[in-house]
Amino acid sequence: MPPAAILDIDGTLVDSNYQHAIAWYRSLRGHELVLPLWRIHRAIGVGGDQLVEALCGAEVEERLGDDLRAAEGEHYSPLIEEVEPLEGARALVEDLKERGCAVILASSAKPEEVNHYLDLLDVRELADGWTTSGDVDVTKPQPDLVRVAVEMAGGGEAVMVGDSRWDVEAAKRAGVETLAVRTGGFGEDELLAAGAQAVYGSITELREGLSSTPFG
Repeated sequence: MPPAAILDIDGTLVDSNYQHAIAWYRSLRGHELVLPLWRIHRAIGVGGDQLVEALCGAEVEERLGDDLRAAEGEHYSPLIEEVEPLEGARALVEDLKERGCAVILASSAKPEEVNHYLDLLDVRELADGWTTSGDVDVTKPQPDLVRVAVEMAGGGEAVMVGDSRWDVEAAKRAGVETLAVRTGGFGEDELLAAGAQAVYGSITELREGLSSTPFG
């Protein structure tokens, strides 16, 4: 049996990382916290429960964390309509299913955002399950979300596909290998340094090399 496929959504299957960066920028700026967008982008992939402290420190998290998360959601809501699937995203799910893999979409996004992505990707009937932020208390880079996804897949061997160093770190802590794609804007060197088994320039490139991966 091939391993289960744990697929990250934001930045891996849908092109949403930069919209999230803009939403966080506007949320922070609305509370007189002005950070350069490049710094915010570097943190995209960290769950919202940890991102404020990662960017602004524990004091800001304690004082404004919930307000900033709420504002980010409000700013992201109109931007989600601009998000498009990345080329080959649905076809990758089809490829994996044809190879006999269980496919779990592992996201720490809000349930309403995940529902939007499922419709956008047209994968409700293909995927074997999916996660949202409501499935865990602590999100990436902690391993909880990956562990939940592995359990959904049956608890056996699994391989994750993700786009950020946070995906790789979470999977590594859960004892799961990662194949990384550069579609989220993270560099090959840092993805490999985080522990990715291999890095691909796009989903299309990953699909073309699928036979040489653990899914093959």
